[in-house]
Amino acid sequence: MSDTPLIELHQVRKTYNLGLPNATEVLHGLDLSVNAGEFVALMGPSGSGKSTLLNIVGLLERMTSGSYRLQGEEMVGLDDGGLTLRRRRLLGFVFQFHHLLPAFSALENVTLPALMAEGRVSDAQRSRAKDLLDAVGLSAALDKRPSELSGGMQQRVAIARALVMNPPLVLADEPTGNLDTVSSDEVFRLLRRIHVERGTAFVVVTHDARLGARCDRLVELVDGQIARDEPVPAEGVA
Repeated sequence: MSDTPLIELHQVRKTYNLGLPNATEVLHGLDLSVNAGEFVALMGPSGSGKSTLLNIVGLLERMTSGSYRLQGEEMVGLDDGGLTLRRRRLLGFVFQFHHLLPAFSALENVTLPALMAEGRVSDAQRSRAKDLLDAVGLSAALDKRPSELSGGMQQRVAIARALVMNPPLVLADEPTGNLDTVSSDEVFRLLRRIHVERGTAFVVVTHDARLGARCDRLVELVDGQIARDEPVPAEGVA
């Protein structure tokens, strides 16, 4: 395994409405690195900058200043096309709300990233999508539309979709926040199993301290700065 961090942020700042009287800096020169295969919880109070940080890591927003290396490559200076290419190739996303297309089947939703990246879905990609749906326990739901699935099942489809391009890193923003306790536990156990079996790195934004205690590492943001970054005691991992 390479010694180069999977992601490495240095002195990252983000200011909204830059140059205007209501300019607001929400990230204040933070440093963060995540290695391949890590499972990291990103926690903090509302307004601490968690989602902004995740959007920057996910190449969905540009930082105001600082450096961001993804697999050793500097992201600052890339044009929108370059960022889109790397986002599709290197990153998977799971959100609180699954964002499945209602007119698409579960299988079609999972193959959507391949369709967007290449304009078509190959037989190999369709086969991989089926394998992923099987891995998340939905082999019997390939042709079902989101309206025919429970909330937990829909989120499992979203997880399979995030993995279909085999990214080294998945970013999950409150992936269990819209689920009941039982479904939340099922989805979190699935993320952990994928992490162990496939070696995929995860950065999971959560407000749930119970779930944070089951990650390998806890990063806490307070007022746009990292207030804590430490491993979770082994007994907390499940």
